[in-house]
Formats: sequence, structure tokens, C-alpha cells
Amino acid sequence: MQQLYDQYRGLLFNLAYQLTGSVSDAEDVVQDVFLKAYDVPPEKLAQPKAYLCKMVANRCKDLYKSARRKREQYVGEWLPEPYLSSEDDGMEAVVRDDLLSYATLVLLERLSPAERTVFVLREALGFDFKEIADLIDKSEVNCRKLLSRARSKMGIASEEAVRPEGDDREWARAFVEALKQGDLNRILSMLDQDVVLVADGGGKVSAAINPIIMPERVANLLLGSLRTASIVEGIPLIELGSINGQPGVMLRSKEGVHTVAMLHAEGDRIRNVYIIRNPDKLHHVG
Repeated sequence: MQQLYDQYRGLLFNLAYQLTGSVSDAEDVVQDVFLKAYDVPPEKLAQPKAYLCKMVANRCKDLYKSARRKREQYVGEWLPEPYLSSEDDGMEAVVRDDLLSYATLVLLERLSPAERTVFVLREALGFDFKEIADLIDKSEVNCRKLLSRARSKMGIASEEAVRPEGDDREWARAFVEALKQGDLNRILSMLDQDVVLVADGGGKVSAAINPIIMPERVANLLLGSLRTASIVEGIPLIELGSINGQPGVMLRSKEGVHTVAMLHAEGDRIRNVYIIRNPDKLHHVG
């Protein structure tokens, strides 16, 4: 069992995280699955990868209803919990390689549990349709339909490749420097005309309740309350980190990280800005 844990922990965490949007829930799911696996007859673990993935998918499905109820009562916009990549984490490379971009995780919230499971297994983890059909007890034809429906809901064309955001730190560093310097014109030049900012404070800290549109409003919010909240002894504590396998912006105070900003660029402009401020979602960021 220890060997199975070492071999499949990264894969199972990745699957659970992308099905729940929560690092904490994913860790609990993986732990729970391996505890239950101790009681599984050895013959059922002849194909451990498939069996363990099925256990994870079923456990996440059980969590779906309670999670939906919580999100219906959630104050403001709900965003996935960011995952901080670590050079010291031996599992990090495994997770990063099969991790959908943060912007795609946001879009997954539009899907039903079955659609989300098929999409993650196919587009993130590279399972073929026969494997997926066996995992979720549906036909291959049905799985293909679920994937097509998922893509449609997410606004992804059937022929469009689903790729992670590129780890292009050059423009991300430029964005961080513009924030540090309070350079409004530089920020505006990097924003798409149709840019949308979504913030998640969970009702626990100040955050925009509704999405913010228009470059001027987005830039003013970034350079106003957010940048101001990161200034300690006259110095803005803003840094670039590796979050969800892509560049992410972290704002600090003396107490630690209080805000994470994830950027989604289309072409050479930032199309979406996701601000995570709910402290319950930042435990894994530091």
C-alpha cells in the first residue's frame, strides 16, 4: 500500500483537486481513499490506477451536493483554491504536468459532476474514452457526448486544444513591476479592452461582490485597494510565484500572503484577472 501511495498520490491529488477546486478537499479525498483501500481485496487492485481513480471520482461526486449548497450561500463570487507549486515538493512536477490552467478551473464550475469528471480525465490526465467509460460506468459514446457538452458550456470549440497557460514570466514580471510602481498607464496597456476581474473574499475580507469590467475600473482597483493593502513601511510587498503551474501574483503584509492574483492572457493582453482573498483559501500559499 505504501508503494501504491508513493506511485499514485500525485495523480490522485491532481484528479481530486480539479474535480473539487479545493486543495484541502483534495488532500482529504486522497487520504480517505487510501485508508479505504487497505480493506480492498487484493484482486480488485490488480489494476490499481483505474481502481483508485474510480474511488477518487466517486468520493468527489459525494462531496458535490454539499459543496453546491455551500456555494449557493457563499458571499460574492466563488473561485477555486490556488495551489502553490514548490521546488521542494517531489509531487509538484507530477501535479504541474497534468494541471489545467487556473482560468480553465474557473470554467469547470459551469459543469455537472459527470461532465467535469470526463473533461478532467480526458483533457488534463489524458485518459482514453474506454478508460473513462470504465471509470464512470458509462458507454464510450456517452462519454464523448459529455465531453462535447462540457466544451460547449465552457466556450471551448470542439477542435480547440486545451492547454495550460504558458509559464511566460516576462510579461508577468512586467505586470508585477507596474503594480509595485503604481504605473497606471503601464497596467492599462497590458489589459484587454474586454478584461474582467473577479474577486473572492468569501464575506470574510473586503472584495468586489460582482465582477469588474472595463480596463480603467480594473486598473484602478488593482492600484487602489489591493496595492495599498500590500504596502508595509512604504514598500509594496508584491511578488511573483509559481501557482497552479503558472505565474501568479502574491501580495503580502506582515502576517503573510493575504491576496493571490491569477492572470489569464489572450494574445498579448490580460483578459481575466482572478483575485483570491478569502483567507480560508490561502493556507496553502503561505
